[in-house]
Amino acid sequence: MARIENHKYTIEQAFRECFYVVPDYQREYIWSEKEVHRLLQDIDEEFDVGDRREYFIGTVLVSPTTQMGHFEVIDGQQRLTTFFLLLCALRQRFKGQPQYPLLTGLLSTSYADAGGNLKTSLKLEPRYEHAGELMSRIVAIDADPLTTKAKVSAAGIPKFGSLDRLLGAYAAIHTFFDSNYKDFDALRKYFGYLANNVVFIQISADVSSALKIFETINERGVGLNSMDLLKNLLFTQVKPDEFTRLRDEWKKITGPLERHKEKPLRFLRYFIMANYRVKNERRDGVVREDEIYDWLIDKENAELCGYRSDPFGFVRKITRSVEQYIGFTEGRGNDGVASVTMDTLQQLCGAAFSLHYVLLLACAGFPKSLFDHFVRQLESFLFYYIFTKTPTKDLERSFSIWADELREIGEIADAKTQKQRLNEFVEERLQKNMAGKEAELGDTLRRYTLGSMQQYRTRYLLAKFAQHVEMAFRGIREPGSLSEFTALQIEHILPDTPEANLRQSFTTANPGKSYDEYKARLGNLTLLEMPINIVASNGFFEKKKNEYAKSGNYLTRSIVALSPVGKNTTITRINEQLRAFDNWSALDIEQRQDMLIALSKDIWRTTKIDVS
Repeated sequence: MARIENHKYTIEQAFRECFYVVPDYQREYIWSEKEVHRLLQDIDEEFDVGDRREYFIGTVLVSPTTQMGHFEVIDGQQRLTTFFLLLCALRQRFKGQPQYPLLTGLLSTSYADAGGNLKTSLKLEPRYEHAGELMSRIVAIDADPLTTKAKVSAAGIPKFGSLDRLLGAYAAIHTFFDSNYKDFDALRKYFGYLANNVVFIQISADVSSALKIFETINERGVGLNSMDLLKNLLFTQVKPDEFTRLRDEWKKITGPLERHKEKPLRFLRYFIMANYRVKNERRDGVVREDEIYDWLIDKENAELCGYRSDPFGFVRKITRSVEQYIGFTEGRGNDGVASVTMDTLQQLCGAAFSLHYVLLLACAGFPKSLFDHFVRQLESFLFYYIFTKTPTKDLERSFSIWADELREIGEIADAKTQKQRLNEFVEERLQKNMAGKEAELGDTLRRYTLGSMQQYRTRYLLAKFAQHVEMAFRGIREPGSLSEFTALQIEHILPDTPEANLRQSFTTANPGKSYDEYKARLGNLTLLEMPINIVASNGFFEKKKNEYAKSGNYLTRSIVALSPVGKNTTITRINEQLRAFDNWSALDIEQRQDMLIALSKDIWRTTKIDVS
């Protein structure tokens, strides 16, 4: 390892003697106003204790460049950037005062380059997208936050992500001063303490050594998450002249996740469980978020991932998984095209359940027809588990093991054998587990009310019932989009807000039965077009029947009357499972709920794919 130097700096010494460059391969500014305020508050508390006490803010890790006094920041850029903005804010408040020229020199300085030419550079220059331009503008504008923001907008500099956070940090610093240091003398003393008593240790080494030190300092993830540590780990595997290329490849991972507001650590966790056989002391095959980095640097796992021998290949593998992952969250299949089966699965899972991505990523390489078939089987399985409110942790170990099996199926070259193995997997892993929960699901649906689950799931439930009945009525074999039914309104047959005499009439006719309980029960709910729903209003069942008969979906029309057509047709067969009602009592609601439960067994079931 090359020579390593360390030096204790005060804030004034650091920004007087050093030029800090945040290279474009490093992560961008991520601090929110909360972190900025916490740093300012910590310094303020030390300042209150006594203005002679040093306040140590940790270490900063840098690598010297070919230009004397210029350093690339490897670790510590969040703090250094915040201190630079703090100096900007102080300079603006010391306009016309003796401190102003000193602060100006701490923000930018002219120097002679190797050719004797005069150069002026910021003392901290972030080189990720547009950040350097933004920082130069903040220094040049030298104004309050509102004026600065307006002029930045007028200059056409984008304000999103880290750029917006930089402006937010600048504003947060001014807000802190407004609240705590309106008095000029107090602000002057605060600056004196900041300049002379706030200190850090600067460790300087060549880039390769600095990255290794960074990894050692953060080997347990202190202050950084596993995504940041993985990025650094990959940079230690490539040469400095490949940093820009690796940075660009890495952005293909983090960019889409950030744009789609997906949690990077959750993705990385699912990526590992989907793509590798996970071994740990618990023997559960599960990688927790705080275990990701330790798992990655394990010698055996490092060999398994191959990031040491081929870091770019490993990054490309993650990138492909990110594309698939984002596609799945948006209802696209493994071919990247909008998929009815995936969209329907997403309407069941919503944002509240995501563990199924482990299985979807594991079988993303399946032929499209095989993948779509698996998604339909997975939907049925997840329906059982989600609607019985089974804890996710009960599925984690199974999903990790199942992902290994699905990868093996995906590697089978013979199409017939591949289909046979998938059929066996579905029967052994999905069907048997569903059978074990059948009684529990039946009990859940028997007690199901509008408030039992999130409303989008109740809408999904009713839409699946309606779609199933409509397919039978029309003789359709393959289900289409569920949106035709989820767009309908949830109708309370026994009205949610009844006419004045309706509640009393129900109570009299159904002694011991609660109106409010029965109006929310699954058996009392159906789907109805908005115009019909408006006309149906809040009246008695007898008044609503004519409107239900006008509905475009047969499940709702069948409440009033069945439509017999021919003999042994799909319509007559579905009619055997339905029932029309003359009245609408508590018993009728119970019987309709039982009818829907019976239908559920035909809707959410597994099937075999044809192997011929």
